[in-house]
Amino acid sequence: MTRKVVTAFFRASAGRPRQTQLIATRYSLPRLRTLASSTLKAAVAHPITAHGPPPEAPSPSPGFERPAQQEKGDKNVHSSELKSRPLKKPTVLKKRFWRNVDVQKSQDEYQVLLDKRPVRTPTKSVLSVPPTKPYLAHAIALEWDVMNSAQQALKNHMIPLTSLTARATDISQEDTAGESMARTSIVKLAMSYLDTDTLLCWEPEKEEHALEVDETGQKRESLREAQVRIAQDVIAFLSTKVWPGIDIVPVLDTNSIFPASQSQATKDIIRQWVQGLDAHDLAALERGILASKSLLVAVRLVTEWSENFRHLQRPEQKKFGIEEAAEASSLEVMWQTQQWGEVEDTHDVNKEDLRRQLGSVIILVSGESK
Repeated sequence: MTRKVVTAFFRASAGRPRQTQLIATRYSLPRLRTLASSTLKAAVAHPITAHGPPPEAPSPSPGFERPAQQEKGDKNVHSSELKSRPLKKPTVLKKRFWRNVDVQKSQDEYQVLLDKRPVRTPTKSVLSVPPTKPYLAHAIALEWDVMNSAQQALKNHMIPLTSLTARATDISQEDTAGESMARTSIVKLAMSYLDTDTLLCWEPEKEEHALEVDETGQKRESLREAQVRIAQDVIAFLSTKVWPGIDIVPVLDTNSIFPASQSQATKDIIRQWVQGLDAHDLAALERGILASKSLLVAVRLVTEWSENFRHLQRPEQKKFGIEEAAEASSLEVMWQTQQWGEVEDTHDVNKEDLRRQLGSVIILVSGESK
């Protein structure tokens, strides 16, 4: 098509002026052009001939990033110059300001002393332990005795029993003063967890073809069956001994994403029971709820070990302890990790932290055996 157009253009411009012919000749030049290409050559990898140590890492300019140890007035001090400077003395929090830790018993309470100075709560009150809880007092003393610096006392995971006892002490002082701020907040927290209790959220039933079998061909216990088995044991204990005649229903049992709700009568009974707990039992219940994400598991753990519920405890029966409470509150995670394995530094750390929290609940509510 292009050649015909150019030929027609030349014929039309045969009788035209010379300028028109020159234009026609110019547009006819592309017919004479050819494509050119160079030969492909492979890349040559030259050997590394450099010798000696690697170069030093670059350091930021003083104006871009100031070292942590640089003084406020010296803006142009390089980081290499700081190495020759003497290190500053550690602050008070970075060293241990006590030498000995003792437990002092009086007629009404135990006190943990740091060189004759009692341990205090965040509200500056003296940490008080009831006279019926000597194990709690000595466990708190052990927490402070293994510390290397006072800064460790600012971390709750280093002092689980101290922080929990301090919470119970503050609640007890509020009760003495006729206040109820702490109790009201804990009751509100407990009732909010009841609507989505971990123990009552079950996996929906599966079809027959989805049933799992083990290596021998036998039917393996599904996640739902394990959830129902553990939940029914806890519910049976609570509905017969703690809240006789109460009706507790699962809140998530079907394919619906909307949880069911307990009856108003059930909520009223549970709310009244939580409101009337002892200060130490109430503080332990709060930590148990936050650790297990379950009000029912926390109630079962507190009533199984508290010295105020000895009339509900049966020595011949197996105790609902740390392992049982941890299994009930993290059954789905345990079931999944058994199938697919644990994530290092995640599942194993969370598992140990859960047991530490639940163990502090048991020590707080326990008393001397009679």
